[in-house]
Amino acid sequence: MDARTAARYSLAGIRLVNGASALLTPRVMARRLGADPEQPALVYVLRMFGVRTVVIGAQLLCPTDADELDRMLRTGTLLHASDALAAACAGRNALLPRRMATVATVISTVNVALTLVARGWPCRPPEGTPS
Repeated sequence: MDARTAARYSLAGIRLVNGASALLTPRVMARRLGADPEQPALVYVLRMFGVRTVVIGAQLLCPTDADELDRMLRTGTLLHASDALAAACAGRNALLPRRMATVATVISTVNVALTLVARGWPCRPPEGTPS
């Protein structure tokens, strides 16, 4: 298995585990984040996050073609970068405990790196560039 495929499968695994956890056990996830697990709006948001994350994780396991896979990975880079930024901001503004904000930021940053490796970055030339 090459590095690109390993990165894709690793990213899919992280997404599926985190997404399933948020979807199926949102109160446990809320406690881990240091939030009130009985807050209905938080449970709802965590389940929405879980659904999104499970879907994008599952898509990585069975893309229909190389263009679709590249599109999913580009979208994933944007999603995970925005997740990392949101987690960092939440920690900075004390909306999450510093430790949990750091963990969430690191996980999302690792996911960004995995999307880039899975796309072949920085080794693969951009589309339309002569090799």
